Amino acid sequence: MGAYHRPRDLSAALTVLAAGPVTLAAGCTDLFPATGNRALPGDVLDLTAIRELRGITRTDQGWRIGATTTWSDILRAELPPAFDGLKLAAREVGSVQIQNAGTLAGNLCNASPAADGVPCLLTLDAEVELAHANGRRHLALGDFLTGPRQTALRVGEVMTAVHIPARAGSGVSGFVKLGARRHLVISIAMAAVRLEVEAGRISRAYVAVGACSAVAQRLTALEQALAGAPLTADIGALATPALVGDALSPIDDIRADAPYRRGAATTLVARLLERMAAP
Repeated sequence: MGAYHRPRDLSAALTVLAAGPVTLAAGCTDLFPATGNRALPGDVLDLTAIRELRGITRTDQGWRIGATTTWSDILRAELPPAFDGLKLAAREVGSVQIQNAGTLAGNLCNASPAADGVPCLLTLDAEVELAHANGRRHLALGDFLTGPRQTALRVGEVMTAVHIPARAGSGVSGFVKLGARRHLVISIAMAAVRLEVEAGRISRAYVAVGACSAVAQRLTALEQALAGAPLTADIGALATPALVGDALSPIDDIRADAPYRRGAATTLVARLLERMAAP
């Protein structure tokens, strides 16, 4: 059994990180199932007592969501409609018990291609804040996630926050996922959309699909096709297989094969667009 650390400030946590290998722990909703044991091996650094890592704050630059902010925290927060998609995703992260314990940074650092929070954060142009004993750096979320269960996190670093720029707080958003059952399921495909609308027309669109590639993907070609289009009931027709399914690289696994995922993603995006066009 290794040492257990539960510091109350970030500087103390970074000192522990700099001293040698340690397992980072917060909600542990992914960490414990992955160990297969009754206890975590080696030294453990528990981040849950560091107050500056939890909570959502608004600044002139945008929103800062602390790394250990839970999905229940996000659901309760007063946020503009641009965050509605993220809140819908928060309701899909396991059971209520998981939402009460699971953290935003844990969802991102676990780097599952089917992480429910990622597509919505991509449509919000999210950046991650990473801290090291020698300083901090920021990375676009798309650059932080490098592959299945792979991130750009360096030795001695910890994610401290997710930043949403002020410009991303405009518009309306939505999220939808497909699984083998209604609740408590890993996604076969999921989609997030944020639309900025002026005078009944889409001025800018942000579309992302998860569980259909090694990492969740922004669909830039579809975003360009949507720009300038009227937000009417037939808007889903612009989400064609060429602009959605062909932009993805899904795998075959126990939940679905690649062709099914491509078709499902196309349908999900089209339905979500049509839903957002409804009065």
